[in-house]
Amino acid sequence: MPGPYDVIVLGIGGMGSAACWHLARRGQRVLGLERFDIPHAMGSSHGVNRIIRLAYFEDPSYVPLLRRAYENWREAETRFGEQLLHVTGSIDAGPDDSRVVQGALTACELHNLPHEVLDAAALNARFPGYLLPAGHAAVLQREGGFVASERAIVAHVALAQAEGADIRARERVLSWEPAGDGVRVRTERSTYEAGRLVLAAGAWMQDLVPALAGRAVPERQVLGWFQPRDPAAYTPATFPVFNALFEEGHFYGFPAWGQPGFKLGRYHHLNETGPAETIDREVHARDEAALRIALSRYFPKADGPTMALRSCLFTNTPDEHFVLDTLPGLPQVVVASPCSGHGYKFCSVIGEILADLATDGETRFGIGLHRIGRLTEMQGA
Repeated sequence: MPGPYDVIVLGIGGMGSAACWHLARRGQRVLGLERFDIPHAMGSSHGVNRIIRLAYFEDPSYVPLLRRAYENWREAETRFGEQLLHVTGSIDAGPDDSRVVQGALTACELHNLPHEVLDAAALNARFPGYLLPAGHAAVLQREGGFVASERAIVAHVALAQAEGADIRARERVLSWEPAGDGVRVRTERSTYEAGRLVLAAGAWMQDLVPALAGRAVPERQVLGWFQPRDPAAYTPATFPVFNALFEEGHFYGFPAWGQPGFKLGRYHHLNETGPAETIDREVHARDEAALRIALSRYFPKADGPTMALRSCLFTNTPDEHFVLDTLPGLPQVVVASPCSGHGYKFCSVIGEILADLATDGETRFGIGLHRIGRLTEMQGA
């Protein structure tokens, strides 16, 4: 059997690539295994970039993790020699009393984050790319922006390899099992053993972890890029990234960067779920129509020709929080993801957390919200 290795990482996407670097830089002998290319377009990390924001409406306990994520992204880009984190400011918008606005405000106030609260008229005047409706409010937090998601995977892999990690693409994992106090992993090519295993396989997690069956549900997403009618209103300098709750759904978007067009997505898109192996990867007219509803009403200056449409995957837990933990009864197996469509921004710190759990069995970071046991308790209830 090839090796020996201290840790095997399954899945070299956003989380797995970061884990490989953090493990390798600690002197761990790391084997990273990826079924597809590195990077690839079959999972959750492609499509040029992902939003990062500190005003976290989902739960204020994410903010300390985000602060560390910013530090780690900056270190990674310095070591890699390429900017990965781009600051544009971030907007959390919706009806005044909505969870998005009130949750973002709570996070800002609890963690002393500089912010402004703007009504729709004030936001539209300051950022002409927006057309929020009356009765909506927006929390503007200047440190938000986006991470170059595919390039960040490349960066983490390159940094891990420079520290001695053995990373292999196009090698599908067939099974894993405990082997004494360690693990054994069988792939299409070989069998490997190590002391620890990190599972970071995204939409394939429920196939690898029986405890997540039915609790880590892949969901089809579609992202769109549209050529603005007023390009000057949709540059990184003039258009903050956003997530906004509208009558038609919960949308998110980016300025034009990395490829032509203003980028727009809708959380939970058309509510289509299924196994990662069989979920529809094609893009259809109904997908574009679902995005253009918001485009025409709230971003009319971006309502130009379609530049690109791409599918990707969310993997959702019932409460839409993460899973970051060791498996019950198997402390040598660490689980990362699903991240329910909002995890990529945390990859740089989650990689550090996974390295902690794999080497020490614990971490200094607050991950109580993300323990796997809560899903079992929810099922029982």
